Amino acid sequence: MEGEEGREKGKTCASMSHPSPLSLPPSPIRILGIDPGLRITGFGVIDKQGQQLNYIASGCIKTPDGELPERLKVILNSLGEVIAQHRPQQVAVEKVFVNVNPQSTLLLGQARGAAICAAVSADLPVAEYTALQVKQAVVGNGHAKKEQVQEMVQRLLRLSGIPSPDAADALACAICHAHGGMGMGALETRGFRVRHGRLV
Repeated sequence: MEGEEGREKGKTCASMSHPSPLSLPPSPIRILGIDPGLRITGFGVIDKQGQQLNYIASGCIKTPDGELPERLKVILNSLGEVIAQHRPQQVAVEKVFVNVNPQSTLLLGQARGAAICAAVSADLPVAEYTALQVKQAVVGNGHAKKEQVQEMVQRLLRLSGIPSPDAADALACAICHAHGGMGMGALETRGFRVRHGRLV
């Protein structure tokens, strides 16, 4: 019996010598950002591992001229294909802002609804951020211009070229979500900052 207990203790000690799961690097979290639009819907996919952000894919979904239901179907189905291909775990969508034209606001809201439906149909959690929150998180200025967002997204994700405006907005939304929707203090901006309306 004593020999068996000794062997069992030896096994226990040996098992304790393995690295603790807590010492392993965190598993990456894949995030899909969506910038909804009835004519063009931008999407961007990134991985977050610890504080590191890695670019996976981005692009634009363009709807043809035609009846509203058909255009919404294109958005729904196309985003469904993006989700099936890249398998994100979380989704971030930009909120609709109210502009001067109520009809445009209504149409944008319907495009956004189609985007959200694509996510929830895949049982994915959806977070929502205003354009001001996204710009504040990525550029450090809630009123930054599109060109500033594009350039900062390129730098943060180490892209070889500047993404299109719609794809950049979608990637920015994903970046914002990756850091809890917080501002520049939560981001690894590598010393980049905004000065006199330009990134430096």
